[in-house]
Amino acid sequence: MKLSDKKRLNILDAAEQLFFENGVEHTTMDQIAKAAQASKRTVYNHFVTKDALFEAIISRMVEHLNQDEELSFSNKVAIDIQLTKIAQQEVSLLNSEHFLRIAKIAFMQMLQQPTLAEHIASNQFGCMRYLESFLRQGVANNKLQIENIEFAAKQFVYQLKSFVFYPVLFGFETPNSLPLKKIIEQTVATFLSRYQVK
Repeated sequence: MKLSDKKRLNILDAAEQLFFENGVEHTTMDQIAKAAQASKRTVYNHFVTKDALFEAIISRMVEHLNQDEELSFSNKVAIDIQLTKIAQQEVSLLNSEHFLRIAKIAFMQMLQQPTLAEHIASNQFGCMRYLESFLRQGVANNKLQIENIEFAAKQFVYQLKSFVFYPVLFGFETPNSLPLKKIIEQTVATFLSRYQVK
């Protein structure tokens, strides 16, 4: 690894930790330079603005997310079992330390920068990478009856997020205090009561 690449990595590591501890707004480029053991000039050579540095950190963190395989619809497996597996994988991602770290760093910035919120929302994480396709296949195989696939996919994921992700992000719950099995079962049951072909 070249020295300039190593310096860039040190800057990213230092900034990520400071942003996590203090928030982006309350972190200065001077603090980042000091924590990275680099000159302020070196920091600016790699990242022209703090916003550019922030975006590089979010991109790097998203790249390192441990995302499970994309699941395809199967006519040979009961639909509730398939949706349960999708929900389990999603809950595992939403509850992961890495994902919560990204969320904590990004959340306050997203409130202040609507364009950043749009940019992050355009990156599809977890089951949102394939859920619409899965649901379309379920409809094509006459297992599901859904008029608005995009809405139904969001409905499924947002229900999980509202019970599993946001309470932990805001500190109301810890990942270990949540009744995950019940949340998953109820999410799948609610979804199927609305969309399963009777």
